Amino acid sequence: MDASQDGERLELGERGPSVFAYRTARRAPSATAVLRALLADRAEVPSDDIELDWSCPDCGARHVAPVVGYPTTASGGRWHADAAAVPGLGVAVVDRRRPVGIAIEPVDLVDHAAIDVAAFHPTERAGLDALGDDERRVARAGLWARKAALLRAVGHSRFLEPARIALTMPDDGPGRIERSVPEFDALGAVPEFHGIPVPGGWVAAVAVLG
Repeated sequence: MDASQDGERLELGERGPSVFAYRTARRAPSATAVLRALLADRAEVPSDDIELDWSCPDCGARHVAPVVGYPTTASGGRWHADAAAVPGLGVAVVDRRRPVGIAIEPVDLVDHAAIDVAAFHPTERAGLDALGDDERRVARAGLWARKAALLRAVGHSRFLEPARIALTMPDDGPGRIERSVPEFDALGAVPEFHGIPVPGGWVAAVAVLG
C-alpha cells in the first residue's frame, strides 16, 4: 500500500493533520497497514520500519490512538497518529504537533432512546430531533464518530462520559465543543473536529487536540 498513489490524501488546513483514506472491494484493510502507509509517506521512511504500539498504557486494551515508537519527527518529537478500518475502508491520520483520534461509524447506527441518552447531550438530542429523518441519521452518526474520535485522542479517561459534552452539529466546517465539563477542561486541550468524506454508508471523523 502506497499513500502517495493509492487511496485519497487530505490535508486538514495549512498546518493541520494529514489524512489517508483507502478503499478496497476485496476485504477489510488493516488499520495498521493504512497507518503505516501514511506515516511512511509523511516521514519518508520504509513502512516496515515503523513501530506502533496499539495497547492502552493504562489497561492494555486497544481503544486509544497508538504510540508511534518510530519514526520521530524531524525535530526529534513524537508523531501523533491513529487509524480505523471497517469492511472495504481504512482511514488514518497523522500530526506532528497535536494528539489526534479517528473513528468510522455506520450511517445506520442503532437508533434507540436509551442509546441517545448515554451518547448525546440534551442540546445535541434537541438539535437532532429538529432534523428530517435522513438528515438526522447522517448527523447522528457524524456526532458519534466525532465523540468516538475524541475518546481515542484523549486516551484512557473513564470520567469522559459522552453525554456530558455537547459538540456543534456536523457541517462542512471544523466542529468544536459547545458545552464542556471541568474534568476535560483541566486537560488544557481545545479540540477541533473534522468530518472525512467516505463512501459506502459510513461516516468518518478526526478529533485534533489543540
